[in-house]
Amino acid sequence: MTPFHTQRQGDTERWTLNDPATRNALSDAMVLGLFEATLRAQQDDSLRIIVLTGAPGAFTAGGSLGNFASAIGQPLKPGEDDPLIAMNRGFGDVLHALCALPQLLVCAVDGAAMGGGFGLVCCADHVIATERSVFGTPEVTLGLPPAQIAPFVWMRLGEAKARQCLLQGLSFKAEAAMQLGLVDEVADDGELEQGLQDRLARLRRAAPGAVASTKRLLQRLRGDVPDLREEAARAFAAALRSPEASAGLSAFAKKQPAPWAGNVPPRSTAARVAAPQGGESGLGRPGAGVDS
Repeated sequence: MTPFHTQRQGDTERWTLNDPATRNALSDAMVLGLFEATLRAQQDDSLRIIVLTGAPGAFTAGGSLGNFASAIGQPLKPGEDDPLIAMNRGFGDVLHALCALPQLLVCAVDGAAMGGGFGLVCCADHVIATERSVFGTPEVTLGLPPAQIAPFVWMRLGEAKARQCLLQGLSFKAEAAMQLGLVDEVADDGELEQGLQDRLARLRRAAPGAVASTKRLLQRLRGDVPDLREEAARAFAAALRSPEASAGLSAFAKKQPAPWAGNVPPRSTAARVAAPQGGESGLGRPGAGVDS
């Protein structure tokens, strides 16, 4: 079983993040497979629509902490660049490549889309999710910056909502994510495939050449956004090796509060009004919810 699977049907390809045992955590192999698929798709004029989804059980739990632990365990040689920098930048390359696709990109989410998965969703032209899906950016609660995904969350949601998500480490159910502007439509649990097929039929009304041209124009608008891949990768690597992240990740693995969290009081009525509906809903199993 490969960690990234592609399937072609007519003018549409389905790209599946495929590692159910880790809730499709973004391993090096999965990120590489996704990146290579984007490069191939950019040259395929016969391809009109790409559906990005996850193997049953989740979209993706986020970056694979096993990858990071392996890199951290290798001592750095004097003058050598931290391998964590290249790992994190590679995920930034994927996000940029997804946004540059000339085809329509649809994310079909059933389950958790955390951390890096939240960033992937922000690159889509259309997002359909089941009612049980959960979207979150928990990085800061682990002592890490949401490094590579931050510009894409900002572009998708705008500055105010991006600040709310990224600086508080919030998570949202699908209906709240739709109100936030992250999700475009919500399907009943068990009805994702039917909802997806209905949406694909509507999307085919758009001419592929016109879609590609329009996306190029939109990409030009994004050109005003600074390319933060290198800076973000270095910030993430430095944070991951810091005592703060070590303490945060250890607490998360033990299902304990991070040392800086203190006692979190119940939300007041005013807080519930101010926060996006759906509230915080937990992070799932260890290894989930960070940039890749």
